[in-house]
Amino acid sequence: MKSIQNVGLQEVSDVYGGAEGELWELIMGQQIHIGGFKATMDLAERAGVGAGQRGVDLCCCNGAGMRLLVRFRNVASMIGVDAVRTVVELGRTRCEEEALADRVQLQLADACDSGLPSGEADFVWGEDAWCYVEDKPKLIAEASRIVKPGGTIAFTDWVEGPAGLSDAEAERCLGFMKFPSLASIGDYRGLLEENGCTVAEAEDTGRFAPHIDLYLQMVDMQLTYDALRILDFDLGAVAALAGEFTFLQELAHAGKLAQGRFIAHRS
Repeated sequence: MKSIQNVGLQEVSDVYGGAEGELWELIMGQQIHIGGFKATMDLAERAGVGAGQRGVDLCCCNGAGMRLLVRFRNVASMIGVDAVRTVVELGRTRCEEEALADRVQLQLADACDSGLPSGEADFVWGEDAWCYVEDKPKLIAEASRIVKPGGTIAFTDWVEGPAGLSDAEAERCLGFMKFPSLASIGDYRGLLEENGCTVAEAEDTGRFAPHIDLYLQMVDMQLTYDALRILDFDLGAVAALAGEFTFLQELAHAGKLAQGRFIAHRS
């Protein structure tokens, strides 16, 4: 597992409470994860998440994934946990606007210490967000505590790819993305098994590189002015952002970064 110093919750809060958070949503939409709607539906189908179930989304951001699950998978209710006040408040507003506040709740709390009851959730969910959590062993332990026996933990996340990151590459990537640590597929598999879960899927989705290509094309070909507006029309800032995205693109195509998909069942 790769890690970096001096990146923690405050730095992540600064991202999603400011211009960087606006940029991510400009490029990726409300579902700020690789693959958007299709990725969520694919994960739910594979994990058997559906009608009548009660779920918990750890690091839920603005709650877009939860709103999708109650609308299109007929999940009965969702509780989202996130430690960034800005996105929790935004998510609550959006749930009210979409008339889903009775089925989707957002809670301001640490995903590693949520305060939720043990063994009650039918499933625990996450989409490309656990990379922002420093203590991944504690996070997986919390997910395993919350889900009921026989229940499901289903998530995607940015992971270190099979080719591996050099120390210098990891330092630059994690620093730009504000990831305190980055797990591999094997790291997550091991943590799930250590917490009494049987792993059904732990694999590369294959989505990472083509989506990074897409995001770069969108900013270059269509969204340049929108990105400039968010960055106070600073051409240098947009160029620097494009440079870091190009670096991520190179890592992706070299097999050094990937999106992992994980589905496990608690014993």
